[in-house]
Amino acid sequence: MTGDLAARVHRRAHITGEFLLRSGATSDEYFDKYLFEGDPALLREIAEALAPLVPSGADALAGLELGGVPLAALLSQVTGLPTLFVRKQAKPYGTRKLAEGGDVSGRRLVVVEDVVTSGGQVVESCARLRALGARVDDVVCVIDREAGGAANLRADGLTLRALFTMTALKHAAAAG
Repeated sequence: MTGDLAARVHRRAHITGEFLLRSGATSDEYFDKYLFEGDPALLREIAEALAPLVPSGADALAGLELGGVPLAALLSQVTGLPTLFVRKQAKPYGTRKLAEGGDVSGRRLVVVEDVVTSGGQVVESCARLRALGARVDDVVCVIDREAGGAANLRADGLTLRALFTMTALKHAAAAG
């Protein structure tokens, strides 16, 4: 099942060209996460496959803007855990909150992201959540690009739990 899901994710979201990544690196291939996140049936299957990666004892899911939000919302439906929506920066108006959907202080959050490359935004967001009093130890994602993200998160005390690695997606695509 996971191999079939990986092949379908690869077929749906893998594109080629020249792409500048957030890390500053360039790549000749890209996984356009919005292509699989915008497919309701595929997104549901991904959320169901991610659910076992969510560690027990979590109080809530924290979906990172923008790609982690639809994943966290659907993962919430599968796991029954409440969802928080985490901005890259607190908005300068209205509630001026970094995380919408509830208080983070004193809660054990599992951060939800779509694709992890270097992990830079994840580390920044987790640091901000921790500064607000959240306990953040775990990050779940759909794709680990295997570009140093897991090591960078580990250096910040975070465990990355990826549904797929770039290698696994490529193998699944080749086999399928």
